[in-house]
Amino acid sequence: MCRNIHTLHNFEPAATDDEVEAAALQYVRKISGSTKPSQANAEAFDRAVAEIAHITRHLLEDLVTTAPPKDREVEAQKAKERSARRLATA
Repeated sequence: MCRNIHTLHNFEPAATDDEVEAAALQYVRKISGSTKPSQANAEAFDRAVAEIAHITRHLLEDLVTTAPPKDREVEAQKAKERSARRLATA
């Protein structure tokens, strides 16, 4: 998975629309190989982001779990620690 796309499921509070849009944008950028599409591709790019964000919202609403909700700050700290370990071994 792309390191810039973060898990959005099972957080309290739930993922915001901005977080869902950002994940969809990162996904489309990764798949298309382009961070900024040409004018000829902008409509298709924007439509893909909107559709993926829409489907992502449905997915997040439909997923069920018995695990307790995760804390964003704790998960962010874990990610920083993983990154530090990765960079230390590189």
